[in-house]
Amino acid sequence: MSKKGWLYTAFFVSLALVFYAALVYTIPGFAKRGVDPISFVRPFKFINQDGMPLTQEDVKGKVFVAAYFFTTCKGICPRMNYNLKTVYEELKNEPDFLLLSHTCDPETDSVPQLKKYVDSLGVDTRKWIFLTGRKDSLYSMARLSYTIDDPANNVRSIDDDFLHTQFWALVDQNGDVRKVVDGLKPSEIDDLIASARDLLKNPPFKK
Repeated sequence: MSKKGWLYTAFFVSLALVFYAALVYTIPGFAKRGVDPISFVRPFKFINQDGMPLTQEDVKGKVFVAAYFFTTCKGICPRMNYNLKTVYEELKNEPDFLLLSHTCDPETDSVPQLKKYVDSLGVDTRKWIFLTGRKDSLYSMARLSYTIDDPANNVRSIDDDFLHTQFWALVDQNGDVRKVVDGLKPSEIDDLIASARDLLKNPPFKK
């Protein structure tokens, strides 16, 4: 290639890079556009700690973390909720961020039981919401929407089934699951906080 040809090539490559940089800078989420989500949130209807319904429409346009626990758990749940409180403290002042903690033992975790548990945590339930509902619906959300438990764990009878997962899902403003992290690993929790901040700053294109 001649010297003139190299100059033309360098010019057009530089022009393309400048154009791409301008798109990234001016269009939020442009750089993430090609990253496929892990899953997406199906329609749901659960009941919060105040006895009020919550659906997918109530979290539309929000970044949120979905987790599962049960109030009488003596194993990993206290550790997970301690770690989740770290996420809460870091992001509670973000107007478009929420935490959703679903019970995996709805037979025990009635609305009054959830309310008592939440009061012991001393958190703002407008930012950290605790949910109960039908067991089959709660479990389907964990396995099919949030992908934080293997669907193969379903047994023949829902009465014989029990979900006990340490994984959390990070969901973007479009209802797409962008990340699944281990709620017992500090490094993954730090990564989740950073990813949530990035989504809040650079939301994906609306669907």
